[in-house]
Amino acid sequence: MKKEWSPMAKLLIVEDNEMNRDMLTRRLERKGFTTVVAVDGVEGIAMARSEAPDLILMDMSLPVLDGWEATRRLKAAQETRTIPIIALTAHAMESDRERALRAGCDEYDSKPIEFPRLLEKIAALLDSSGGKGYD
Repeated sequence: MKKEWSPMAKLLIVEDNEMNRDMLTRRLERKGFTTVVAVDGVEGIAMARSEAPDLILMDMSLPVLDGWEATRRLKAAQETRTIPIIALTAHAMESDRERALRAGCDEYDSKPIEFPRLLEKIAALLDSSGGKGYD
């Protein structure tokens, strides 16, 4: 039985590349997600605190504060530590995946993004976290 996402599931996209940000936002909203966007790590941390998203898609190569450090700070803070984070990076080496998981990411996906694969990872994390991912 195929599950459908609830329109209540809110995703925070932390991405500095405008084309990637727009593509992700459009495609995720078409799938029923609510999205909020940040363009650097500092803004991503602030948005995670103010918006309380169900899941964060974190680019790792960000200006101001990179995704590695932003993730470490989010996972260290009481109010944001339980939010699942998927690392998004063009670095596709196995060592990069391990580095993302060590920084606190719950999952990892390489760019260019394969949308069906990313949706599977989002669904699995929302389902396992007890978030508002499914109706």
